[in-house]
Amino acid sequence: MDETLRVMLWFLVGGLGLLILSSVVLWWFESSRRLTRGLLRALGKPADAIIYDLDGQKAAGLDFTAGDVAVLWEHGRQGLVFSFDEIDGAELIVDEKIVARTQKGETRRVMDETYPNAGQVTLRLMFDDVETPEFEVELFGKLTQNPVHPKTAADAVRLGRKWLSHVDAVIKRPPSVRSRPSGEDHDLDDTPDE
Repeated sequence: MDETLRVMLWFLVGGLGLLILSSVVLWWFESSRRLTRGLLRALGKPADAIIYDLDGQKAAGLDFTAGDVAVLWEHGRQGLVFSFDEIDGAELIVDEKIVARTQKGETRRVMDETYPNAGQVTLRLMFDDVETPEFEVELFGKLTQNPVHPKTAADAVRLGRKWLSHVDAVIKRPPSVRSRPSGEDHDLDDTPDE
């Protein structure tokens, strides 16, 4: 009897250890955490503003101190870092219609509505780059339980409008204020998370 109880206890302890280990692994590799770590590697510090795509594979982050924006895809394994000088503008797209825009050399097109019944909300960042002229982040559309994503279309529109304001402030500043010391785009390391 003692031997059976001891074996059952070892199985229980082993199962509990396996459960804890698998929970830690799932937590570590969760999409928004992987993307946040990727932005940290790309920018060299935590991003001052972050947006995540609903499918969990893309993100963008702003570093106001260094004047950089990082865009990541493929769960953060691929990405680029642009200086603020290379940002051409941004558009907020609701149900496949551009509802707000800011772009270099144009006046900002603002919006008054929050679109509470929208089916899809997307933010498009535009860059002065031949290979990657734009980067889209879907803010609302698919159902998601991830707490980093907006829960309603109106929340997604507010987040998109906030990012439009960030981009507008960046592109309207004089070049001497927004240029960063090092200068060029950087391809991110292609290695996956540890």
